[in-house]
Amino acid sequence: MHGLGLLILLTVAGMVHGTWDNCGPMTYSYGNVAYDYGMTRVVGGGGALPGAWPWIVSIQHPWLPGPGHWCGGSLISPDWVLTAAHCFDGMSNASLVYVVIGATQFTQPGPGAAVRNVKQVVLHQYYNPTDYSYDIALMQLDHPVQCSSYIQLACVAEPTLSVYKLTNCWVAGWGSTAARSELQPDHLQEAKVQLINLQVCNSTDWYAGAIFAHNVCAGYPQGGIDTCQGDSGGPLMCQDNNADFWWLIGVTSWGKGCARAMQPGVYSSTQYFYDWIDYNMRINAVKSAP
Repeated sequence: MHGLGLLILLTVAGMVHGTWDNCGPMTYSYGNVAYDYGMTRVVGGGGALPGAWPWIVSIQHPWLPGPGHWCGGSLISPDWVLTAAHCFDGMSNASLVYVVIGATQFTQPGPGAAVRNVKQVVLHQYYNPTDYSYDIALMQLDHPVQCSSYIQLACVAEPTLSVYKLTNCWVAGWGSTAARSELQPDHLQEAKVQLINLQVCNSTDWYAGAIFAHNVCAGYPQGGIDTCQGDSGGPLMCQDNNADFWWLIGVTSWGKGCARAMQPGVYSSTQYFYDWIDYNMRINAVKSAP
């Protein structure tokens, strides 16, 4: 699945249940049905409706062909995006990238879309590109966005949340819809996935010890539905069991191939990195204050 600079599926939402500006956790109900997508591939997904995942963002680079989509990310405050550290592998000037927020389709972004430049990128200090450990990063936008029906904040999974009791979980992104394909969709793709126990994911026939305690695995044992190249940094999202709002529980990190059996998508756990996210947003906000 991922591993190249184009791979990231998100993992973050609103750090607190309070609001910044008019931004707050988005509360709406999204189907609790495991659709039969067949073998079409985010791999294996379908087109998302406008405003379906109002915190997902596209990180774009002006030197790339077409729409320039590079990685995904999640808006967790009006001026901070959570994404994957590996999205910046080999990138000498991160200030060139920009962020498209509130769009579902690049060729028709709609009136709710906003574009922001990047003020700074904060990589996890222990990020290792050889094994994708600590694969998480924060991006500060050059100025805050205003929330709307199409732009909302993701709720980052809190340390006390029982993540593996959540059952209605989805991924979304503009990544490849087939393994080894260089074509990326113009329209945001979404798919329902299952969380997979880390011991199972790390077992001999699966990832054989390559999974860390700060990872989350999601997909299906039989494969068929998965994130892929270009989805990196994007979100793994689960609906709360007792409410309509959604938790950002993972950031798309890596995987072997796309949608292979016993090789599900691997995500950085937002719950594990909750304190790191909170601390770095606060300390860098202080540093950048006028």
